[in-house]
Amino acid sequence: MKDKIKYTVAGHSLLFNSLLVACNLAGVTLVTMGFHESFADGKWFYAGLGSLLILLSLVGLIVLKGGVMMSFVSRLLVGSLFIVSGLIKANDPVGFSYKLEEYFEDGALAFRIKDWFSAPDFSLEFFIPYALALSVIICIVEIVLGVLVLIGGKIRLTSWLLLLTIAFFTFLTWHTASCDPNKKFVDRDTYAVNSSLGQIKINEAKTNPDIKIVSRANGNVVVDELKSTQCVLDCGCFGDAMKGSIGRSLTPKESLWKDLVLFYFIIWIFATQWRTRPNTGKENTVVIPISLVLVLFFSFIFGWYFPVIFALIAILGALWIRQSGGMILGNYFGASIFVILLCGLMTAYVLLYEPMKDYRPYAVGNNLIEKMNDGIMGEFQSVFKMKDLKTGKELMLTQEEYMDPQKKIWEDTTIKFISMESVEVKRGKLPSIDSAQFNPTIAVSNLTAAEKSLPYVSSLLEHNLVDGVLLLNKNNNKETEVLKEEYDPSVYDSVNYEVIREIGMINPELSEVSVRDMIVKSPVSIILFSKNLKEANWDNIDKLKQTFEKAKKDSIPFILVTSSPQKVIDNFRKKYNFNVPVFIMDFIEIKVVCRSNPSLMIVMDGVVKGKYASRSIPSYDWIQKHVFYKEIK
Repeated sequence: MKDKIKYTVAGHSLLFNSLLVACNLAGVTLVTMGFHESFADGKWFYAGLGSLLILLSLVGLIVLKGGVMMSFVSRLLVGSLFIVSGLIKANDPVGFSYKLEEYFEDGALAFRIKDWFSAPDFSLEFFIPYALALSVIICIVEIVLGVLVLIGGKIRLTSWLLLLTIAFFTFLTWHTASCDPNKKFVDRDTYAVNSSLGQIKINEAKTNPDIKIVSRANGNVVVDELKSTQCVLDCGCFGDAMKGSIGRSLTPKESLWKDLVLFYFIIWIFATQWRTRPNTGKENTVVIPISLVLVLFFSFIFGWYFPVIFALIAILGALWIRQSGGMILGNYFGASIFVILLCGLMTAYVLLYEPMKDYRPYAVGNNLIEKMNDGIMGEFQSVFKMKDLKTGKELMLTQEEYMDPQKKIWEDTTIKFISMESVEVKRGKLPSIDSAQFNPTIAVSNLTAAEKSLPYVSSLLEHNLVDGVLLLNKNNNKETEVLKEEYDPSVYDSVNYEVIREIGMINPELSEVSVRDMIVKSPVSIILFSKNLKEANWDNIDKLKQTFEKAKKDSIPFILVTSSPQKVIDNFRKKYNFNVPVFIMDFIEIKVVCRSNPSLMIVMDGVVKGKYASRSIPSYDWIQKHVFYKEIK
């Protein structure tokens, strides 16, 4: 009888164990609150009370054999969150891969190994080409583990994999939270002596103490260079979902605490793995509804309810495969294969097109002008930075504290004034869209007839016309434009120069033309984004050319925005006979705008009305009917 009680969820007492589990969860919540900056004033009260509740409830759970119940609750919480977290990443695996690429940089995660083990040549950059594949694998593993832990499938293997997964995530978030941007590390690289970069490093080593030549042999030079760390500011745990739903991502410290709490729950699952059995049919009638409610709660936070449908299909499908899969698939490996295939369908769709739920500031329905102006200024306060000469500690005092007539700090010879500093007392918020980054431009020297044909550009150039003189250089037979006010016959003598005529010329102070205002203020504008013209999928180029011509007839600006260099742009125009106006924008910002390459975006009065991946670019007639006319109606 004792064994039966020992292994049941109820343990010795369903009521008391339920209360103890609730106390344990409350304790975890209080400890987490205690280490959050919002509760800094009561930090030790919350942390102390929470720790006491955890300790007392642990003793009670051990005495009353409530470990299985705590594990059961942990499975519900961990499984539900893993499914939602995995789906958030799987919704945008390309975006998650960008975050992994940041971690794989030498100055990011690798510097820990370099620093700990004195291994300056260690690198993770060889993973960068595989970042997308790793992104997909991590997403799918997270979802599969979430489903398995909920239904109690292969719990020993699952608990080990959960432990390894959360250890990996916790290491990432710890690294992010503790990264010091001022820390230096030694990075070792090998260059060919005859290469331009190799020569640069050799020359720099002569004067730069941070660069040291380690060896030169076989035509290569080995260089040690002292570099600054590259701190990843956002762990990417929930992609852009947190920014798009609640307005900000978790801070690195919040992400770390999130993983520590999950680690705690997973330890419970791991510790009771030998007592946990696959769910019975009766247990599933409890697990499925509760887990769906939890998934619904997490989905509500992210403003996306697809995870509820996915979780229901994944859990029921996994259970059905286990029951009906026969000798080969009628087990938890078969159930896992079903979930993997389900995840594969979703990730294939979003990779071929765009994320199912777009959390980025350029999502359909967003007002670009509002997103460029939704930042909040932080509040700052001037403080006195002082040093206690007795203890050596630094003090930060407000003006009120410094001028307190009772303390008379200004008369205290044991406290030394160091400087006045400005500290942030209320955190600000950057705008969702950085207007400096979302700024398609073109150098005036690169303007072609295609760009000048845009009314916005031609008007801008017209407003920047100044009086000038057109000269012919007799030595090379080339024409030269000179500002009229700078024209001096003694400099441009008749022997070498011939005055052709007076002209209106573009003000030399205008170095580039920006079309950002045209995009956000025009009644309609069509923008084709391509982060890399060479690597883009141009299967729909004929449809795009037709759309360009028809839009031009309707006086609707159609432009191409890319980060490719001018030579690639010229080759693209020539190859496809597509003389579209082209403007340059930051590569990273284009990656934020769209995942597909290329991608078509329709903006009306500053609001994004449509965004289409390369494989689903519509015809102009379809755009007229389903976007333009729909908005007019």
